[in-house]
Amino acid sequence: MKPTAHAEEKFRELLDLVEKLRSPDGCPWDRVQKKGDIGRYLIEEAYEVLEALEGSSPDNVQEELGDLLFQILFLARIAEEAGEFNIADVLAEISAKMIRRHPHVFGGATVDSVEEVRTNWERIKTEVEHKGDKGNSLTAGIPRSLSSLAKAQRITARAAEAGFDWPDTAGVLDKVEEELAEFRAALEMKDPERIQDEAGDLLFTLVNLCRFVEVDAETALRASLRKFIDRFSHIERELAARGKTPKGSSPAEMDRIWEEAKKNEGIS
Repeated sequence: MKPTAHAEEKFRELLDLVEKLRSPDGCPWDRVQKKGDIGRYLIEEAYEVLEALEGSSPDNVQEELGDLLFQILFLARIAEEAGEFNIADVLAEISAKMIRRHPHVFGGATVDSVEEVRTNWERIKTEVEHKGDKGNSLTAGIPRSLSSLAKAQRITARAAEAGFDWPDTAGVLDKVEEELAEFRAALEMKDPERIQDEAGDLLFTLVNLCRFVEVDAETALRASLRKFIDRFSHIERELAARGKTPKGSSPAEMDRIWEEAKKNEGIS
């Protein structure tokens, strides 16, 4: 069997499975699920795909992609039951959109660089599909459910495209120092509201710095969080081997084990 035919067969089987789960003689739990319920699971599964991509297991990526696809098909099934649209409509629309946004592949347009591809993409969204910067709004088209970190990077990127940006990295670093000084001043004043305000400004400027040096802030923070979890887990294992717990250990002892974990990672 050809790979494409096999994929079509398996896709049909999964569609039938979703239909069965939603049927009167299917699963009681699946039958009562609403769009909002599945929307929450969709976000969770998307993040699990990202985590899998950061790992080294193709099997894990395959599994998480399957979980994400299931949620998409489940949502399409709920919409079909409500007479709104079905999965065929979803597939047809995304195919048409991708063809429309790739005129250099499916049409007569020519491009000389990746940047030109991106520019054409945004132009087609705005001029042809009437999406994007409606009313010159910085937030138009940006999902409300997007994390604050990712949303900040998207919004500041749009501001930069409009010409509102620093001339170089040194300018952003100066702004980081300025915001850090203001945060320290807020701490000295012991004003909770100002501390929160200045902490937000500092975080926002750091996101700007990430964008400026072409680092995805969400990805960078997720990697640091994973690194922290791995190192703290190492602390817990080492202390357990000594019959101790983190709460029963000194910060100095945990710091020594932390540094051991860093050395094991090859980090000085």
